[in-house]
Amino acid sequence: MTHANLLGPEPTLLPDLPGPQQELDAGTDPATVAARYPSFSEAWAALAETALAEEQTVAGYAYARTGYHRGLDALRRAGWKGHGPVPWEHRPNQGFLRCLGALARAAGAIGETDEHERCRTFLADSDPKAPAAVGLA
Repeated sequence: MTHANLLGPEPTLLPDLPGPQQELDAGTDPATVAARYPSFSEAWAALAETALAEEQTVAGYAYARTGYHRGLDALRRAGWKGHGPVPWEHRPNQGFLRCLGALARAAGAIGETDEHERCRTFLADSDPKAPAAVGLA
């Protein structure tokens, strides 16, 4: 007899994407990786974080929003129903979570208070460790 998870939905784990991950890890320009693999959120996260660090807030916002939406698509394909854990420890989830953090920062920087708070809440609800991991602690 199997038992259902009484605490809520099972964690959603995005699939490994070794091709784009290896390229990004090898130092390939994130813009090149994003162009080759537009559904790979980690490339969009790298672009967003770089733009925000360079005070290019609107570009950072756009990159983060793109990676966030591509990540939502991937989460849904992986069985996510709009809520439940998305663990930071699972490396393929980190691109989406980093985009969510970058989107929160960029939204805050342009005065989108509601979106900033929504993204912070979504990030913490996905994994309580994620806000600190993306610098939003």
